[in-house]
Amino acid sequence: MDQMPIDHVELVQIFSAESEENLREMEVGFVQLESTPADAETLQAIFRAAHTIKGNAAGLGFSALAKFAHGVEDVLDGLRNGANVLTTPLATTLLEAVDALRRLVADAVKGTDALLREHVDLLEDLRVEASLALVGDGSVLQAGSERRESDRRIGTGRRWRDLHDGRSRTLRVAIEKLDRIVNLTGEIAVARERLADLLDGHDRMRRTEEILEVHRAADRLFMDLQEEVMKVRMVPLGPTFRQFVRTIRDVATAQGKQAYLELSGEDVDVDMNVIEHLRDPLTHIIRNALDHGIEMPEERRALGKPSSGRIFLQAWHEGGSIVIRVQDDGAGLDRARVIERARAMGYGTDVEKLPDGDLFRLILDAGFSTASEVTEYSGRGVGLDVVRRNVEQLRGSISIESRAGAGTSFTLRLPLTLAIIRGFSVGVEDETYVMPLDAVVECIEFPQANRADQSSRGVINLRGQALPYLRLRDCFRLGGDRPERENVLVLRHHDQRVGLVVDRLFGESQTVIKPLNRVLGELPGVSGSAILGNGRVALILEVDGLMRAALRHAASESGLPAPGTTTQGWTGDGAVS
Repeated sequence: MDQMPIDHVELVQIFSAESEENLREMEVGFVQLESTPADAETLQAIFRAAHTIKGNAAGLGFSALAKFAHGVEDVLDGLRNGANVLTTPLATTLLEAVDALRRLVADAVKGTDALLREHVDLLEDLRVEASLALVGDGSVLQAGSERRESDRRIGTGRRWRDLHDGRSRTLRVAIEKLDRIVNLTGEIAVARERLADLLDGHDRMRRTEEILEVHRAADRLFMDLQEEVMKVRMVPLGPTFRQFVRTIRDVATAQGKQAYLELSGEDVDVDMNVIEHLRDPLTHIIRNALDHGIEMPEERRALGKPSSGRIFLQAWHEGGSIVIRVQDDGAGLDRARVIERARAMGYGTDVEKLPDGDLFRLILDAGFSTASEVTEYSGRGVGLDVVRRNVEQLRGSISIESRAGAGTSFTLRLPLTLAIIRGFSVGVEDETYVMPLDAVVECIEFPQANRADQSSRGVINLRGQALPYLRLRDCFRLGGDRPERENVLVLRHHDQRVGLVVDRLFGESQTVIKPLNRVLGELPGVSGSAILGNGRVALILEVDGLMRAALRHAASESGLPAPGTTTQGWTGDGAVS
């Protein structure tokens, strides 16, 4: 009997995915063991992960990788049998070994299985650190190696991030989900055949009701299939959140601070593409919190706080969105310092009149930094600008709250998926545009009293409140004559309301998002495209980009800065450049 041929490529891909899971478990486990060294269960889980990587590597013929994993396993065995204790220098070196294992796995998957000089040196450092962490007579023998410690601390997380960004994209799917998709596909095939038979029949007029019934049934099946496919793309946030345990540990240790991560909402599901775009913004926010927010241990004790700072990372579903909040218990934002920096950057002399929420959002602008000195982690006014741009590219929004001495919180509101949105379609001239439905508050007719105003933007009265507006026609320079009747889409922009003037309202629809070609680059106010039922293409509008233009105009008339505004990409008349 012939044996089934083994698909080596598929085995290597499975090995890569399983190794990443094991390495992630090791990384989180080492950080946890630093605070609870007597946790035998966690240590055993780390040992099993290392042993699995070694065994799988040897089975696939990756001898160099297996040799390195064996060296790590030897040190773990010493911790497991009580001969050694996990000191901070040893934990740092073991975390470096995890980084090295990631690189070795990636290289082996690509066809290169070899130990470099740096790997041999790291194994030697690991043995040295283990020998300096011997347990004897109830005391731990620790010595020097402070120079090696300081040399390594800063770079450990960065190398992993570079590797992580280039890894192959894989997703594990429960067999039950695939079974449901297969069943629905079969039912749709049956409904399709039945509909085809009805349409091929000679007496179509008499069968109209039956055809419509079959069409509705097929449509329901299709929607069920779409929902199941979208569920396949949904993954829990827990693994992503737990990666920041390492980030906090490395940054805090390098700065001589103490901090820990508290998590909530690890089981909240979100589209895998959203997760991939979340990692950088959350990393910037957490590093910024550690660098500027969390105080030194002695300072915290003098203020009556615990010596170890707390960073609370939580997530929850709210409507059709995912909300993620990063909160620290550090020093908080200095309102006076923010105002001073805003004036220095030319935001106007009345900037102190802004409410806290609007004022603090200024720190998201490019080049805005209140740091008195530049560190490796922050101070150049770049990181939070990256956060804002990345969140806006996800069609999300960000808000900031802070109390002096009590800490700062960043709240990110994002769509659950980047593939499909509930949109509201509008028309200008012969073009159709789609606005995310969760940004739409209401629709009203453009007031008759303002019809004579032909400007591209202005302010109208909405039930006694000033509503700044922007004409979509002028944003994209569509030209043509304005119709007799115009409509205003009232949109939510953070805690403000802004109007978008359009010709026609088409209503709500479910829209499949198609990314724009890279040749077009980033278009201000546009986040993607969609193919309409008539075959034409509609642009999907990005609310924040459009609304900043309208608020900038309203702010210029009042002498106040528009929160989070930048002029890049817009001409003086509000059109996209």
